[in-house]
Amino acid sequence: MLPQQIIAILIILVFVYQLTKQKKRKEIGINEYGLWLTLWTIAGLAIIFLKQIDTLLASIGLSASAINFLIYLSVLVLFYFVFKMRLTISKLDRNLTKLTRVVGLKEAEKEKENMEAEEDIKE
Repeated sequence: MLPQQIIAILIILVFVYQLTKQKKRKEIGINEYGLWLTLWTIAGLAIIFLKQIDTLLASIGLSASAINFLIYLSVLVLFYFVFKMRLTISKLDRNLTKLTRVVGLKEAEKEKENMEAEEDIKE
């Protein structure tokens, strides 16, 4: 195993340790924990079996090295996560708009009731 692979595996182990700490502090749910643990495990295995991935890619006719393939794959996964985050942000924005509208209408209704009550008192 190359020194770069050892360093990469150590970095992944640090990430998994941090992930586990977040799970224990209940900062993330079980689904998110499972997703990230799976992704880091796959990344670790890909780093460990880099030579075998190179051989597999060559056997199917791809001239790219395994590391290039993994980088391309990582970029695609990152784009997917950005897309999912954008969908979540849009949904939160819509919910916030609805909530703001409801609160504003209730406050206007209360203000109207207060003004009517003040008019009744004056009479």
